[in-house]
Amino acid sequence: MAVPSVNITIEQGADFTATFTIANNDSSVYNLYSSTAVARLRKHHSSTKSYDFTTTITIATGKVRLDMSDEVTSTLEPGRYYYDILLTNSGTGFKTRVIEGMALVSGGIS
Repeated sequence: MAVPSVNITIEQGADFTATFTIANNDSSVYNLYSSTAVARLRKHHSSTKSYDFTTTITIATGKVRLDMSDEVTSTLEPGRYYYDILLTNSGTGFKTRVIEGMALVSGGIS
């Protein structure tokens, strides 16, 4: 499965949520049974500082939801970051990246 690149915008100081439908190359729903998801945000690929998203998987629909609270987004400096979603099958240990992209953090006023 090719890793789709999806760019997102995160508003500094506001709650963030995004839902992604994970699909196979033939557009069928990706099997998320026995999978866990990890999603992180970094300033650049080799950065040691990262910010974790809270992830929720809905197996029946092939959806992975990312959330980040306003407490976390308020600590982000405005600018460009990178993120990805990595799935791990708990039965086999197989890991696969299913989404990656840039995240633009827009500065807040309030």
